Amino acid sequence: MKAVGLFSGGLDSILAVKIIQNQGIEVTAFHFVLPFNFIEDEEQIKAIKTANKLNIPIEILRGGKDYIEIVKSPKYGYGKNMNPCVDCRIFIMKKAFSFMKKNGAPFLFSGEVIGQRPMSQRKKVMEMIEKEAGVEGLLLRPLSAKLLPHTIPEEKGWIKRENLCDFEGRSRKPQIALAKKLGITEYPLPTGGCLLTDLDFSIRLKDAFKHNEDTISELTLLNFGRHFRLKSGSKLIVGRNERENQIIEKLANDNDLLIEGIGFGSPIALLKNSNNPEDINISASICVRYSKKREEKSVKVIIRTKKREIEEKETVPMDKGSVDTLLIH
Repeated sequence: MKAVGLFSGGLDSILAVKIIQNQGIEVTAFHFVLPFNFIEDEEQIKAIKTANKLNIPIEILRGGKDYIEIVKSPKYGYGKNMNPCVDCRIFIMKKAFSFMKKNGAPFLFSGEVIGQRPMSQRKKVMEMIEKEAGVEGLLLRPLSAKLLPHTIPEEKGWIKRENLCDFEGRSRKPQIALAKKLGITEYPLPTGGCLLTDLDFSIRLKDAFKHNEDTISELTLLNFGRHFRLKSGSKLIVGRNERENQIIEKLANDNDLLIEGIGFGSPIALLKNSNNPEDINISASICVRYSKKREEKSVKVIIRTKKREIEEKETVPMDKGSVDTLLIH
């Protein structure tokens, strides 16, 4: 007997896996990654490491344009920021269901707990999500199962209900106690959560959607650097450290412009969607504002693409007040 488990790599999903495994069922983990999370996303790394420790295979699904369209216009709205939690859950359930059938498993399970999250883990909403995703009766939630209707795995006798739990609410004490009982001594600490719940990222994301910047590379760039919206409507991104400089250059398109100081410590600035001379002048001025020569009256920079140098020019560091009016924050 097989089952596919929606898997974050956190304590709840670890417990759910253990409960299912203890009933003699072979588990495959299914982990979803936001399309605009960088490839080194900490949540993905955590999920893979934890699955390896549990000795279970893991399927990683990275969202694409279809997911971005859901974020742009969610049927069930947003949470506090740009998090479409209900629509997101439906989307992931559908993808997991498709993988479940492909994998030859007869049911899904997750580590969800009733009342743990205000938007997507209320009992009625959880039932609605199942219906919308087409997984009614096929989705088992081992940590709260005794508070929910019987599922097909229970009715078929694949799962014994008495071995399931009745957890509810946001307290972690029942999970920690169960972990101790099951001999689970190592598990990741809770992290910052979904990127879409982050206020700063959400502000940048709203601005990007407003200006029709919705490719995966454009949205991935929202994770890095300082972001500016120029008066022309063009976007400027300025790296904050060497790692961000490298990532920004890597994610630049061939026709994007890159700007940096010559012969001194300087960020790399990425100017998107513009060859406007005034945009280039403003971008160069902002770039050197964040360099080691921000106090000098005239600084030399290079303007280039990923493939070729275009020109060198002199610029004046922009004053802080002017910079702040263009910063997306």
